[in-house]
Amino acid sequence: MAKLVINSYEEFEKYVGQELGVSDYVELNQERINMFADATLDHQWIHVDTEKAKVESPFKTTIAHGYLTLSMLPHMWNQIIEVNNLKMMINYGMDKMKFGQAVLSGQSIRLKTTLQNLQNLRGVAKAEIKFTIEIKDQRKPALEGIAIFLYYFE
Repeated sequence: MAKLVINSYEEFEKYVGQELGVSDYVELNQERINMFADATLDHQWIHVDTEKAKVESPFKTTIAHGYLTLSMLPHMWNQIIEVNNLKMMINYGMDKMKFGQAVLSGQSIRLKTTLQNLQNLRGVAKAEIKFTIEIKDQRKPALEGIAIFLYYFE
């Protein structure tokens, strides 16, 4: 699927209520999980101890950190959309975010997005993006919510 290109608030507005796109899959392998553990100092065994997880985890393997799954959102979002003519873009917040199920080490995730709402706040576009992070070959998503971005068009 081709990347959606937005050049102005008016172009963005045309997509309210519509699906914006779906990213490629990204694998959350053990190496990525370990690097995230090192970066965040979250070395809980369920994420990093593969031998203990085989025996003691209900998943029988290690799982990705929930925040690792969430942190992949910007990378996958950039595969879906290109917003031009910006001074800057700011991550404003998250609403109604909840984790649906764990991502097992080695599983792949992708992002599915819909433009839920767009407001013009004195020249700043406040975009509310309904997102679902899906796990390949699973019915239940890893994560759902609303990401809010502020786009400062030139």
